[in-house]
Amino acid sequence: MTIPTIKSRIIDKFWESIPQTWRLTQKQIRRIAVEKFKMTEEQFQVLRRIRKGNASVSALANVSQTSRSAVSKAVDSLVRRGFVIRNQDPNDRRNVPLALTDEGQRVMDNIFAKAEKWLLSHFEQLSTEELDTLYQGMEILRKLFTNP
Repeated sequence: MTIPTIKSRIIDKFWESIPQTWRLTQKQIRRIAVEKFKMTEEQFQVLRRIRKGNASVSALANVSQTSRSAVSKAVDSLVRRGFVIRNQDPNDRRNVPLALTDEGQRVMDNIFAKAEKWLLSHFEQLSTEELDTLYQGMEILRKLFTNP
């Protein structure tokens, strides 16, 4: 098989597997967040993004391409539920960094632990050799798509 043919087959396999796998995983995580913790999709996304370091309403609105008022409403709800805290920047009163509370962190840990259990149930179907091959393939993808 020629190099262009192999690359073409890899691209086809990429589009057949990676997007669908990621969509199903995201769907599972969202289902857990909605069903177990009674939060909206937007509230879950706000918690997830705060956890990743987007710590202001403006940053959240920018990364989610949503209005500041919509993000602010979701943040207000999460503050009332005790999942998020607004901190005051002593050097800039306009800057109000957001952070997960211990309860918010516990909720996110719980959601991702359940998602990990779901992923493990799929990976348990693979042999040791298949798991090793999958790991190596994912490591190659990570290296390929990680900016130096």
